[in-house]
Amino acid sequence: MRTSRTLLAVILVATLTAVLGACSDNRPPVHIGLITKQETNPYWVTMREVAEDTARRAGATLTVATGSSDVDVDAQRQALQEMVEKKVDGILIAPTDSTALAPEIAAARQAGITVIALDTPMDPVETTDAYFGTDNHRAGELVGTYAAAKVAELGETPQVAMLDLAPGIASGEERAAGFLAGFGTTAPTARADTQGDQQLAQQAMTELLAAHPGINVVYAVNEPAALGAVTALKDAGRDLGRVVVVSIDGGCRAMKDSVRPGDIDATAMQFPQNMAREGVKAVVAKVREGEAPSAHLATGTELVSGSPVSGVQTRNVEYGIRTCWGS
Repeated sequence: MRTSRTLLAVILVATLTAVLGACSDNRPPVHIGLITKQETNPYWVTMREVAEDTARRAGATLTVATGSSDVDVDAQRQALQEMVEKKVDGILIAPTDSTALAPEIAAARQAGITVIALDTPMDPVETTDAYFGTDNHRAGELVGTYAAAKVAELGETPQVAMLDLAPGIASGEERAAGFLAGFGTTAPTARADTQGDQQLAQQAMTELLAAHPGINVVYAVNEPAALGAVTALKDAGRDLGRVVVVSIDGGCRAMKDSVRPGDIDATAMQFPQNMAREGVKAVVAKVREGEAPSAHLATGTELVSGSPVSGVQTRNVEYGIRTCWGS
């Protein structure tokens, strides 16, 4: 039964071939596989849409697969196997687990397929040919530094809740480590795994508040988790002006609806569009020009806040709304 569910979780969303110029020139054909984590978070939707557009412009074919959640390892394992069977030239993958997918990635590379990790690196990072993504430790450090300064400005003794992703996912672990380093602590008051899911985060935050009603700093691994935390805080009757909520992502929904009014105090903006664009271009360059991809491409991060604090450099919300992704 689990195998059947996993098969259904792997969705071949699209196979695109450019129609302008692709058939009239002598460029070698390029077939790229994109494997994301799920299709409900605007982050992954943006990554897919930009990859589709970039592939179309390059005259390349793109096949897309996704799972049901940020921790759906089985779906990605099967997608990798199917991409190898399709004999794609390159695979762009945002891994749901930084070690469990190593055998399938190794098999793809042994078949001559270029594999680039997007957003989440493998462990070790050399498991793939390259990693294009956010410096996740830096992103966590930025929001941690901000949160420490903000709670001090409020004159509060910090009680920190951390809403993490899940064990074994390097991006989440690096963000959490960066937050702790930036905040200057190794011992948060409480923490819970949320899979980066809004409903799970709301439930987790509700339980953490029941056990630790004095929580006044909330770190969320992404903006869906932050939105869940904000709902739980409001349901508990907490004054959001006395609770510091920080997150990582930079999506337009959260930027407009939560960062601008101050429900989320600060977010470290990521750029999934850069990951997708550069990933597609790298595979095309490898096939057509024999150019190996850069081992690591940092795609940028910016701290955005509607309530800046002294000593912490931030971008304003207007910048965030101009450069955010998703609807």
